[in-house]
Amino acid sequence: MPRDLAYDLLVFAQRNPKPCPVLDVTDPGVARSALFDGDLRTDLPAYRVYRDGELVDEVTDVRELWRPDLVAVLLGCSFTFEDALLTAGVPVRHLEVGRNVPMYRTSISCRPAGNLRGPLVVTMRPVPAAKVATAARVTARYPAVHGAPVHVGDPAAIGIHDLDAPDYGDPVPVHSGEVPVFWACGVTPQAAIQASRPPFALSHAPGYMAITDARDTNYLVPYEE
Repeated sequence: MPRDLAYDLLVFAQRNPKPCPVLDVTDPGVARSALFDGDLRTDLPAYRVYRDGELVDEVTDVRELWRPDLVAVLLGCSFTFEDALLTAGVPVRHLEVGRNVPMYRTSISCRPAGNLRGPLVVTMRPVPAAKVATAARVTARYPAVHGAPVHVGDPAAIGIHDLDAPDYGDPVPVHSGEVPVFWACGVTPQAAIQASRPPFALSHAPGYMAITDARDTNYLVPYEE
């Protein structure tokens, strides 16, 4: 976001740490960081362009849109803990079916900050009922990449009325005996951009994140002895 709005974004993240866990922030106009040693203008698989809160384009290169006042904020992603889920025997359905993870805007409002406000966005992974506690325990050890689930069970309780119609990403099947489990999602700032309508913003396309050399285990909080 432009520098004059970046403070609002950082306060928004501080007030809403589950969906917005900040891992790094660039100086204005700088397209790389200590965490991401590539080019933030070209090295993501896809970007979204917002003007006055409206999604106006999706591109693979934003060099022509880059400005010397832009500040990049890198957020943790729940994809980071998916290997740990698999290792614990918890299935990850969107990986099984080769789709993007489904993401939904909820009826839960984030705490506003300055000119930014908007709903919480969540990802959903169907989990066998007997493994829900395991999924919660495993992901709780990764607070820097969204941590434990924010909701388990009835989607309508958080304003989601059709799991087959995600706001972002792709739908995935929920099998008999499985429970929808929802984690806070880093697409939440994009929902805030749409709700708050700043003049200009760039983001990753949902599900098309920056990939770094950091290992998932770097974000694992060890058990206390």
